[in-house]
Amino acid sequence: MRLFTNAAYHFIEARKKAYVFSAALIGVGVIAMIVNVTTLGNWQNYGVDFTGGSFIQVSFSNEATDADVRAALGGSQAPPVTRFGAEHEFVIRAPIADDATIEQVAADVEAQLTAAFGAGSFVIEKKELVGAKVGAELQLNALYAILASFVLTMLYIAMRFEFRFGLAAVIATAHDILITLGFLALFRVEIALPTVAAILTIVGYSLNDTIVVFDRIRENLTKKGARKRDPVELINESINETLPRTVLTSGTTLVVLLALLILGGAVIFDFTLVLILGVVVGTYSSIFVASPALVEIQKRFGVGSEDKKERPQPATV
Repeated sequence: MRLFTNAAYHFIEARKKAYVFSAALIGVGVIAMIVNVTTLGNWQNYGVDFTGGSFIQVSFSNEATDADVRAALGGSQAPPVTRFGAEHEFVIRAPIADDATIEQVAADVEAQLTAAFGAGSFVIEKKELVGAKVGAELQLNALYAILASFVLTMLYIAMRFEFRFGLAAVIATAHDILITLGFLALFRVEIALPTVAAILTIVGYSLNDTIVVFDRIRENLTKKGARKRDPVELINESINETLPRTVLTSGTTLVVLLALLILGGAVIFDFTLVLILGVVVGTYSSIFVASPALVEIQKRFGVGSEDKKERPQPATV
């Protein structure tokens, strides 16, 4: 089965509508971040990994699941619980008040688990305090990782294609990150280290999808007579030719992610949710942001070195 065999959609002509749509999404996200600063004290809902808190490792002698532990600690209001080490070992990352100690938090956790599982059914293997300073350093390192991905993206595509392609890809990737961060701020999804990993995964996915389109644009540019064609027409043709691959890849990826979202449980729910958003936004941006950005760059700054080589040179006397 071949999808979009004779696709001839005018994607580039619709770029102004796409700009308005993207600007609206980013605007809503920025407003949500401002609201979060006034209500939460921070532009995102940072978890214990970034704000500091307690790290409590618990080992059960009988069979137990992370869902059981989470239910014992308050259900939907429970702190993050993840499996760690052996089959019945878990790590509980609980926030800690300014006037509390790690011993008080551990005692509270121990009392809740004892009420649910019984005395002697578990052992607290380790209890540590993660300071706010460490959380601030993690926030800074996460920002550095995302910025580094932008720089490496531009360098890679600039070497493989041309600088104009690299700049367009970075614009599309920044667009994806801004919309994702806006979504996280709007719905106050807790930001933990797995969330940062999901954002970096989005960067890779968006880049991969964009490169496929750019590779076809470059291939079409090398065809005979391509330089005389309207760039908008040529880029539209390239997007339509890669459309089956784009839709099928995104569709199959979303099927897997939706299965993880429904069946994966609360531990990876936020991680999977961010990935689903990233796949949708990344697919949209590779068509409606990256390629139109390439058109705008060519309009304002001219064509690249490959085009200059094929321009007729003045006769020498």
